Amino acid sequence: MTVDRSPLIALTGLEKRFHSRRGEDVLALDGIDLTIDRGEFVSVVGPSGCGKSTLMRIIAGLLAPTAGRVMLDGSPVTGTRNDIGIVFQQATLLPWRTVLDNALLPTQLQRLDARRSRERVDRLLTLVGLADFTQKYPFELSGGMQQRVAICRALAHDPAILLMDEPFGALDAMTREQMNLELMRIWMEERKTVLFITHSIPEAVLLGDRVVVMTPRPGRIERVMDVDITRPRTLHTMGEPRFAALCDQIRSVLAPTLPGLIHL
Repeated sequence: MTVDRSPLIALTGLEKRFHSRRGEDVLALDGIDLTIDRGEFVSVVGPSGCGKSTLMRIIAGLLAPTAGRVMLDGSPVTGTRNDIGIVFQQATLLPWRTVLDNALLPTQLQRLDARRSRERVDRLLTLVGLADFTQKYPFELSGGMQQRVAICRALAHDPAILLMDEPFGALDAMTREQMNLELMRIWMEERKTVLFITHSIPEAVLLGDRVVVMTPRPGRIERVMDVDITRPRTLHTMGEPRFAALCDQIRSVLAPTLPGLIHL
């Protein structure tokens, strides 16, 4: 039997240009080549404005590239797709819907089987510790709880790919650490292919199988680093010498373009 070893996500020669209101041509992404295997967790770090979010939106089909192509599971991306789940920095829950109804929203929009969808969402909410909050409304939840609902919503329709754009950036440090652990637990359970965008180098290393390091605009891939730290990982992992060494290597890659970073 022939085994399909083609990557789930393949970016080739990706370029994105924008035109400003003053008529200027702005090159946001240039020459992006990247492959991501099925079930892999890939973190992306880089300075503000380097095109990380633009890259994610192109993969999601929310933006069209100026040049190059995006292939998902062997098919070109020409628009939004049902096999992708997205989590943004803000949970953006609908305030008039309960936790359960917010999480069910993608399955209702796609008109999936109601019973199976409810079973899956119930399991996801239990997995993230929200089984007792299904009838609560967003204003009754903490920021971390709202992001858990957003993650459940992104996974409700059982997508192959989960795209996460700085999903914990607005949370306090302790809640962010807790959410990192929650996400790793969910990933171990679901084994989705994850592209995770973050400004935090330690977060990128803790979560990722690989870390993609991007340059300042125009965003290019400066280096892709393997995270050779065994799983499961915990917060204690961040105190290990290998973890510190990987973080320092990433800072060294970024340091020439961000003076002072190596000392942070």
